[in-house]
Amino acid sequence: MHTRILGKDLNVSAVGLGCMGMTHAYGAPADKREMTELIAQAVDQGCTFFDTAETYGTRERPHDNEKLVGAALKPYRDKVVIATKFGIHFDWSSDAVNLPVIVDSRPEVIRASVEGSLKRLQTDHIDLYYQHRLDPQIPIEEVAGVMAELIQEGKITHWGLSEAKEDTIRRAHAICPVTAIQNRYSMMARWYEALFPVLEELGIGYVAFSPMANGLLSGKYGKDTVFGGHEDYRSVMPQYQPENIERNRELLELLQNTAEEKNATPAQISLAWMLCKKSYIVPIPGTRKPERLTENLGAADVKLTAAEVTALDAALDRIPMSAVYGGAPVIQK
Repeated sequence: MHTRILGKDLNVSAVGLGCMGMTHAYGAPADKREMTELIAQAVDQGCTFFDTAETYGTRERPHDNEKLVGAALKPYRDKVVIATKFGIHFDWSSDAVNLPVIVDSRPEVIRASVEGSLKRLQTDHIDLYYQHRLDPQIPIEEVAGVMAELIQEGKITHWGLSEAKEDTIRRAHAICPVTAIQNRYSMMARWYEALFPVLEELGIGYVAFSPMANGLLSGKYGKDTVFGGHEDYRSVMPQYQPENIERNRELLELLQNTAEEKNATPAQISLAWMLCKKSYIVPIPGTRKPERLTENLGAADVKLTAAEVTALDAALDRIPMSAVYGGAPVIQK
């Protein structure tokens, strides 16, 4: 597996594994034994970068994802990079499928979160610790100051920001250097490309979540696909609504045609497109299936020239497509 550097010195596999969907937002939680085996298979195939968060669970077991990831990676701890997050919790009183998130980055909450994550992950340090969402009530400089303290204490080694914009990134980086941002990015969600210049200026990596538009760009889903009800966010995502499947047909055809030219799959092209665009982008697609894991990791071997990436960008600018899921609603504590 090819590797990349996030920030100054965080070496990770070119494609990581987003673990959220194993226990949260993609239907009922998957079988833990099967997911433990899947994570082990990822390590065996050269994946060294695993993403979780303290909130990726269920109402009954809100921290299940960290526990799963920690136990699964314990035999490989010195070979892998574990990223987790602080700063939000879900509003479990809501009846919405897409649960609202409540932001809270008070220093005392961060410190309680890091201790909980260390315990659940069965580790003495976190390799990459993200603020999950900006808390408007807590200056980012204060959050960055806590990160600097946690680094000095050895509890984390690097930190980052999720769904951050330029002003926040600059202010945070001035206090404690930011290793990576983790923002949504896919062929259907390109609005954060405006951050490329500042990331390059400051030497910050871009970890891309939902890099296949929550799976749509794999080409595996159609208008007859039925998702798992109240526990599956895809049931309310705009790109999966029946009226939008046809609207996205030309985009999926572009992916299929490019895949055939490159002896690859549409999923691999959607990942290779961003991998070949910038050397500091690391996508973290999620999956529950061994065959999809192998397919996703294989995207690192698919090569697109600069001209081919530019041509794809031009096509994406031209092609009509539906709206894409933009994340859970954020409410104040």
